[in-house]
Amino acid sequence: MESTESLNQRRLTSNLVVEKFKSSSDAEVKYALFWPFRRKDSEFCAYIHRLLENPLFNSIMISVISLNALFLAMETDHDIRLHSYAYLEVADLMIISIYTTEFLLKLYVDPLNYWRSGHHLFDVIVLVIAYLPYTIDKNDVRHYRTWSIINGFQALKILKLVSYSRGMRSLITALGQTVKTVIYVLVLLFLLMFIFAILGYGLYGDPETGDSKNWGNLASALFTLFCLVTVDGWTDLQNELDQRGFSSSRAFTIVFILLGFFVFFNMSIGVVIMNIQGSTQNYERERKAEKLAALQAKKQALLKRQQEEVNMLMHQQKTSEYKTFSELVEDFKKTLHHSDPMVLEDFCASIPFIDLYLTSLDVQDNTVYRLQELYHEVVVTLNTVLEDVREKSMQSSETDLKS
Repeated sequence: MESTESLNQRRLTSNLVVEKFKSSSDAEVKYALFWPFRRKDSEFCAYIHRLLENPLFNSIMISVISLNALFLAMETDHDIRLHSYAYLEVADLMIISIYTTEFLLKLYVDPLNYWRSGHHLFDVIVLVIAYLPYTIDKNDVRHYRTWSIINGFQALKILKLVSYSRGMRSLITALGQTVKTVIYVLVLLFLLMFIFAILGYGLYGDPETGDSKNWGNLASALFTLFCLVTVDGWTDLQNELDQRGFSSSRAFTIVFILLGFFVFFNMSIGVVIMNIQGSTQNYERERKAEKLAALQAKKQALLKRQQEEVNMLMHQQKTSEYKTFSELVEDFKKTLHHSDPMVLEDFCASIPFIDLYLTSLDVQDNTVYRLQELYHEVVVTLNTVLEDVREKSMQSSETDLKS
């Protein structure tokens, strides 16, 4: 009886856990699942992430890639390669070690999401290709040809520059998005060429009277149509047909060039240009949004600092460190510099600033009122002096008349 009750209790507990799991959000579920596997070195991981995002690190990697391109160009010269082979070998090993360190740092920061990026996967492929020449014995005659081919693929290491340029990444993304549409256009172009190849073989592929060199079989006919669709040497091909008396071939050539070159070929170019233009616009919008976000963050920092300064002034005024408000303002002016930026938007609506502003207005009104009283007293005094002068002048004039 007790075992049955304990079994029912465990079932009830498991049902409650399942219901809680279903009702919880994705973030809570992930937190509960991966909490035992959380990283113990989050601070060091954040430090490595900041290091990888530092513009100085990007500049160093771009310089290393450019130096690698220079060494690859030097290896194409036979004399330099013969006399400086050891130095070039050491430089190549150092560059590969730098690439490997970069790979390990990025993999350490985010080992799961690293493999989801196409640019990172390409970097891994380039790194593997960079190590392949060291797995083959080039001194062996049987493997020297393979080593030469693999060594030629080392030029792919220069494409790591794409990972450090947002503009290039945007362009590569646009080209990747156009692949599907361009493939459809190329399939239609191939069907058009296939139809015209069979038609051209039937019209001009006769071994005795026709042009068997260019239209004698399907392969040669397709190659001839490829030359026509690229408008490369089509006049020579047409002259050969004219010399054999195929006067109607001009209509065949014109129709195919109109369809193949002016329609399908330019259509594929237009699709690529449209996608690149859209990607460029998205890139510009992202850059604009990032600049706006950085400006907003700087603005918030300035507002926070200004509000702290105003609160400090209000606290100093309340503690009566200054006898008058003017002394407080004058002391605050001494702390300002010409290079200090000021943000007035959103700041004027804060309560401490309004309190300080109203206090300054009260002081200003009091000053104006006292100036008005002083002006009134000056006017009264001048009026009194003027009356005394008039009385004295009148008395002097009466005295003169009597005399």
